[in-house]
Amino acid sequence: MSARDEELMTIALARAQSVIAGPDVPIAALVIDPQGVIRGAGVNACVADADPTAHAEIIALREAGRTVGQWRLDGYTLLTTVEPCAMCAGAALNARVARIVYGAVEPRTGAVGSTCDVIRDRPGWAQDGGMEVVGGVCAEEAARLLRTWFRSRRSG
Repeated sequence: MSARDEELMTIALARAQSVIAGPDVPIAALVIDPQGVIRGAGVNACVADADPTAHAEIIALREAGRTVGQWRLDGYTLLTTVEPCAMCAGAALNARVARIVYGAVEPRTGAVGSTCDVIRDRPGWAQDGGMEVVGGVCAEEAARLLRTWFRSRRSG
């Protein structure tokens, strides 16, 4: 974990916080190029868009691809406030990102170590030397945001 990871996670957490009043779980993601520039960003929009694939990570990867004009994001980092699910981890693999950085662990659906590990337990055809996974960056802040959102849904 680097100081830059923490700085970028703070940006992602602010994006997630900005949608806390909305219908979707407040998760945000950024895609960062090898020079440290944000090339894509997203927040969860499954409920808002009636789209089961509208996870923050997918939206950020799509935007990054459009921004740089290609689907291969070699050397890029996918940074997300919560551990990615299997769909999002798989999308990161397909995009060829070099790193996944996440905040809070997701014990029910997290797929980079919690319920399974899509990155490390993939078939031989997909192994390319490995993708770095860094978890727990600003984890308490990310978990607190989720607890606040879920608590507001249960009490209202």
